[in-house]
Amino acid sequence: MYSSHQNRAYGSRRLAKETAGALAQAETRGLISEVMYNEDQPWMTQLVLLPLLQQLGQQSRWQLWLTPQQRLSREWVESAGLPLTKVMQVSQMNPQVTLDSMIRALETGNYSVVIAWLHDDLTDDEHRRLTAAAEKGNAMGFLMRPVQPSLPGDRPRSALRIHSGMVH
Repeated sequence: MYSSHQNRAYGSRRLAKETAGALAQAETRGLISEVMYNEDQPWMTQLVLLPLLQQLGQQSRWQLWLTPQQRLSREWVESAGLPLTKVMQVSQMNPQVTLDSMIRALETGNYSVVIAWLHDDLTDDEHRRLTAAAEKGNAMGFLMRPVQPSLPGDRPRSALRIHSGMVH
């Protein structure tokens, strides 16, 4: 017998997979989303993004990870069900270089998804440039942003911002 926590987790995983399938198969012109996450709860981000990344891994295009200093481990990529032969990682240091690299990669159409880590909010111009690049390359871009508590005792907020004409 499942506990209520297990039932909720199963329901959340099922919903995430269904949503991922719909997004991955939807006729989109491109998508840019900001994923704000709590570094102490990486499982939440994985629960939301992994099903989508697995679906996108079935395409012939690459997945590009523009990471800070951390390296993706081969073991994690394989255990997450991502195609090792289609995952490319570039470690970036400077946020502006990361943003420019993301824009160039999205525009090419060679990547189904580009994932980058940024700590600051995007300007309206940066968001416009990313959206145009994603539309041109018919790709998805995810901006990963860790959320830090602003005051002692504050609880970090986790959020997923989806900027798309598909959502009203």
